[in-house]
Amino acid sequence: MYVLCAMPEGPEYKKYLEARFPELTFHAVTTEAEIRAHADKMEILITLYRVADDLLKPAVNLKWIQVITSGVNYLLSRPSLRKDIIVTTARGIHGPAVSEMAILLMLALNRNFLENIKNQERKVWKRWPGRLLWQKKVGILGVGVIGEELARKCKAFGMIVHGIDIVQRELDSVDIFHTPDELLQVASEVDYLVLVAPSTPETHKIVGAEVLRHMKPTAFLINLARGELVDEHALIEALEKGQIAGAALDALPIEPLPVEHSLWTEKNLIITPHIAGESDTYRQQVMPIIEENLRRFLRGERRDLINYVER
Repeated sequence: MYVLCAMPEGPEYKKYLEARFPELTFHAVTTEAEIRAHADKMEILITLYRVADDLLKPAVNLKWIQVITSGVNYLLSRPSLRKDIIVTTARGIHGPAVSEMAILLMLALNRNFLENIKNQERKVWKRWPGRLLWQKKVGILGVGVIGEELARKCKAFGMIVHGIDIVQRELDSVDIFHTPDELLQVASEVDYLVLVAPSTPETHKIVGAEVLRHMKPTAFLINLARGELVDEHALIEALEKGQIAGAALDALPIEPLPVEHSLWTEKNLIITPHIAGESDTYRQQVMPIIEENLRRFLRGERRDLINYVER
């Protein structure tokens, strides 16, 4: 069976997996464009890439795509993704990395760290008091694996945690649970609104002008989910009018963000290139899912694969 590993570390994935599955034939590429040379032969695709539709068209033998990220809406919308192709994800491994990034961004916004960096470059010695996370209120939109991990970290900083999710549960790390219908109320109370919810029709631009108007002028918005959760035009207006104190975006409306986009020049805004889920242990975290799914696939347990995507 022809297996293609397509990611920057493709050769490392190939070397690891072929030692454990000698009955399979592994190949590796390090860029999305290189998939084309294997498209008509690959039966299993293990990939970090979004896989453009023109790469799926010739994939007549493709049976299964194991995506090593969590979101696959982009892939499911591809016209050439046949119904018989299995899709699985790496959902569940990003809790530690994304939650750490959330804490980093909250601290950076709190301490106006961007200004410190600029002052260092300008050789300017300027001091100001920082804000604490202690006793501040954080609203976490999406209390799944990532949201739970973030809630635990926030409690370690002495924060008051508001969870916003369709599913209401008993969690020691969440002080108060809210339904999405209560988002405006939560937005008016919290000091940080952190988005870690999946992209769905219900969450599309869930943070727009109304939510931003309800937020306190001292509050911060942090998006670590998907760019489409935030109305970018409403956010720009809120920042320019001082309706909120600032924001941090790791997920953006267009990725990569074009150089001419106005978000680049907004004050009190931190932009990171969708790296919250990346870490130095990513391969170690995702490999158990890949290995177990390969075993199940070879045993014919195809609908029992971990993170099987229903469609």
